[in-house]
Amino acid sequence: MHQTETLIELFNQTFIPHFNTELVCCQPEPIYLPADQKYPRHRIIFANGFFASALHEIAHWSLAGPQRRLLEDYGYWYEPDGRSAERQLEFEKVEVKPQALEWIFSQSAGFIFQFSADNLAAGNQASPNFQNAVLQQVQQYLNCGLPERAAIWQNVLQQHFRPTNLLNLEEFTL
Repeated sequence: MHQTETLIELFNQTFIPHFNTELVCCQPEPIYLPADQKYPRHRIIFANGFFASALHEIAHWSLAGPQRRLLEDYGYWYEPDGRSAERQLEFEKVEVKPQALEWIFSQSAGFIFQFSADNLAAGNQASPNFQNAVLQQVQQYLNCGLPERAAIWQNVLQQHFRPTNLLNLEEFTL
């Protein structure tokens, strides 16, 4: 039921025509690559064929503005596993909105969402404060509306995976 091939097909049918962006599998690490002389489309490359990785990377893309989408990995910093406690707090601040969208996308696809601290070497789990912040952001998105590309993607997922079961706020609990 939750095949990454399905996500790729749905995403590419939806976003190649209007945003020149395609979803691509599989690399050891996810990355966003803007179109260039060698490759005519922007590419969201997700890790290892993981369904959750694809949804997470699409969430980042959904938030990136036009100028950011012209930069590799949207021009943001990334620090791998082993971040200090201070750097982990910075990571959590910038991950609230992407993980909120990932949660909404996961629910829309009938897929189990898991918070990610993305710092396994330090043994970090997503903190309760982070989880609450993500939940609050989900509530804000569902009450006030999602960013344009996120709304399109959420609708595509819902129509494909749960067409008779509309997304509702009560589905999102800690």
